Amino acid sequence: MSAVEAPRKRASRKRSAEAWSWAFMRLSGLALVFLALVHFSITHIINDVVETDYDFVAERWNNPAWRLFDWLLLVLALGHGVNGLRWIVDDYVRRPGRRTAVMGLLYGLTAVLVVVGTLTILLFPARPR
Repeated sequence: MSAVEAPRKRASRKRSAEAWSWAFMRLSGLALVFLALVHFSITHIINDVVETDYDFVAERWNNPAWRLFDWLLLVLALGHGVNGLRWIVDDYVRRPGRRTAVMGLLYGLTAVLVVVGTLTILLFPARPR
Protein backbone atom coordinates (compact mmCIF):
# COMPACT_ATOMS: atom_id res chain seq x y z
CA MET A 1 0.00 0.00 0.00
CA SER A 2 1.53 3.32 -1.06
CA ALA A 3 1.08 6.54 0.81
CA VAL A 4 -0.75 9.27 -1.04
CA GLU A 5 1.01 12.58 -0.88
CA ALA A 6 -0.96 15.64 -0.03
CA PRO A 7 -1.14 18.13 -2.88
CA ARG A 8 1.45 20.85 -2.63
CA LYS A 9 0.23 24.26 -1.73
CA ARG A 10 0.39 26.79 -4.49
CA ALA A 11 2.47 29.84 -3.85
CA SER A 12 0.38 32.78 -2.89
CA ARG A 13 -0.13 35.52 -5.43
CA LYS A 14 1.79 38.01 -3.31
CA ARG A 15 4.81 35.70 -3.15
CA SER A 16 4.61 35.14 -6.90
CA ALA A 17 4.37 38.89 -7.54
CA GLU A 18 7.38 39.48 -5.30
CA ALA A 19 9.37 36.85 -7.20
CA TRP A 20 8.56 38.59 -10.49
CA SER A 21 9.43 41.94 -8.90
CA TRP A 22 12.77 40.56 -7.73
CA ALA A 23 13.55 39.14 -11.19
CA PHE A 24 12.51 42.39 -12.89
CA MET A 25 14.87 44.39 -10.66
CA ARG A 26 17.80 42.14 -11.58
CA LEU A 27 17.08 42.06 -15.31
CA SER A 28 16.16 45.74 -15.64
CA GLY A 29 19.22 46.72 -13.62
CA LEU A 30 21.45 44.73 -15.95
CA ALA A 31 19.80 46.23 -19.05
CA LEU A 32 19.99 49.74 -17.56
CA VAL A 33 23.74 49.46 -17.01
CA PHE A 34 24.18 48.85 -20.74
CA LEU A 35 21.59 51.42 -21.87
CA ALA A 36 22.79 54.15 -19.51
CA LEU A 37 26.46 53.65 -20.42
CA VAL A 38 25.68 53.86 -24.15
CA HIS A 39 23.49 56.94 -23.58
CA PHE A 40 26.14 58.62 -21.42
CA SER A 41 28.91 57.79 -23.89
CA ILE A 42 27.02 59.25 -26.85
CA THR A 43 25.75 62.40 -25.18
CA HIS A 44 28.76 63.22 -22.97
CA ILE A 45 31.90 61.60 -24.39
CA ILE A 46 31.50 61.14 -28.16
CA ASN A 47 29.57 64.40 -28.55
CA ASP A 48 30.09 67.58 -26.61
CA VAL A 49 27.24 68.32 -24.19
CA VAL A 50 26.90 71.76 -25.79
CA GLU A 51 26.00 70.02 -29.09
CA THR A 52 23.09 68.13 -27.49
CA ASP A 53 20.31 70.33 -28.78
CA TYR A 54 17.11 70.00 -30.80
CA ASP A 55 19.00 69.30 -34.03
CA PHE A 56 21.08 66.57 -32.38
CA VAL A 57 17.97 64.81 -31.06
CA ALA A 58 16.07 65.26 -34.33
CA GLU A 59 18.93 63.78 -36.34
CA ARG A 60 19.31 60.87 -33.94
CA TRP A 61 15.57 60.16 -33.80
CA ASN A 62 15.33 59.95 -37.58
CA ASN A 63 16.40 56.37 -36.94
CA PRO A 64 13.58 54.36 -35.26
CA ALA A 65 16.14 52.19 -33.49
CA TRP A 66 17.30 55.22 -31.46
CA ARG A 67 13.71 56.03 -30.55
CA LEU A 68 13.28 52.44 -29.34
CA PHE A 69 16.57 52.64 -27.44
CA ASP A 70 15.52 55.86 -25.67
CA TRP A 71 12.02 54.50 -24.98
CA LEU A 72 13.49 51.34 -23.41
CA LEU A 73 15.78 53.49 -21.29
CA LEU A 74 12.78 55.56 -20.15
CA VAL A 75 10.47 52.63 -19.39
CA LEU A 76 13.07 50.45 -17.69
CA ALA A 77 14.42 53.32 -15.58
CA LEU A 78 10.95 54.36 -14.44
CA GLY A 79 9.88 50.76 -13.81
CA HIS A 80 13.07 49.98 -11.90
CA GLY A 81 12.76 53.15 -9.85
CA VAL A 82 9.08 52.74 -9.00
CA ASN A 83 9.64 49.12 -8.02
CA GLY A 84 12.39 50.16 -5.63
CA LEU A 85 10.20 52.92 -4.19
CA ARG A 86 7.38 50.39 -3.77
CA TRP A 87 9.67 48.29 -1.58
CA ILE A 88 10.58 51.35 0.48
CA VAL A 89 6.93 52.33 0.91
CA ASP A 90 6.09 48.75 1.99
CA ASP A 91 8.87 48.91 4.59
CA TYR A 92 8.20 52.35 6.06
CA VAL A 93 4.54 53.27 5.56
CA ARG A 94 2.76 51.19 8.19
CA ARG A 95 -0.87 52.29 7.92
CA PRO A 96 -2.70 50.41 5.14
CA GLY A 97 -4.76 53.43 4.05
CA ARG A 98 -1.76 55.69 3.91
CA ARG A 99 0.25 53.02 2.08
CA THR A 100 -2.52 52.68 -0.51
CA ALA A 101 -2.63 56.45 -1.01
CA VAL A 102 1.15 56.72 -1.39
CA MET A 103 1.26 53.78 -3.80
CA GLY A 104 -1.62 55.22 -5.84
CA LEU A 105 0.21 58.55 -6.08
CA LEU A 106 3.44 56.77 -7.00
CA TYR A 107 1.82 54.63 -9.70
CA GLY A 108 -0.18 57.56 -11.03
CA LEU A 109 2.90 59.78 -11.34
CA THR A 110 4.81 56.95 -13.02
CA ALA A 111 1.99 56.38 -15.50
CA VAL A 112 1.92 60.10 -16.36
CA LEU A 113 5.68 60.15 -16.89
CA VAL A 114 5.59 57.04 -19.09
CA VAL A 115 2.75 58.48 -21.20
CA VAL A 116 4.40 61.90 -21.60
CA GLY A 117 7.78 60.34 -22.37
CA THR A 118 6.29 57.89 -24.85
CA LEU A 119 4.32 60.61 -26.61
CA THR A 120 7.42 62.79 -26.78
CA ILE A 121 9.47 59.99 -28.33
CA LEU A 122 6.73 58.92 -30.75
CA LEU A 123 5.49 62.34 -31.84
CA PHE A 124 8.80 64.20 -32.04
CA PRO A 125 8.93 65.61 -35.55
CA ALA A 126 11.30 63.77 -37.84
CA ARG A 127 13.75 65.78 -39.89
CA PRO A 128 13.42 65.44 -43.65
CA ARG A 129 16.59 63.97 -45.13
